[in-house]
Amino acid sequence: MFKDNLFKKIENKTNINKETIINLADKLKKNNLKDETTIREVIQELCNLTGKNISSEKEDKIIKAILNDNVPKNIDKMF
Repeated sequence: MFKDNLFKKIENKTNINKETIINLADKLKKNNLKDETTIREVIQELCNLTGKNISSEKEDKIIKAILNDNVPKNIDKMF
């Protein structure tokens, strides 16, 4: 039930469906989450899906946070 609520919150906020989210998660799972290239690809894919752009500086900050394990553990609080 928690997972469904989380997916629904994400879908409502981003207009990205559950299947797309799961596919992105699988991509991250299959690849190295400590690989900067993989992280950049996923960020760009998310930007394309949402129709939003981010600056190079913001992208670098996101990558740095991921590489340094400085990502919130409770992601449902983000939505």
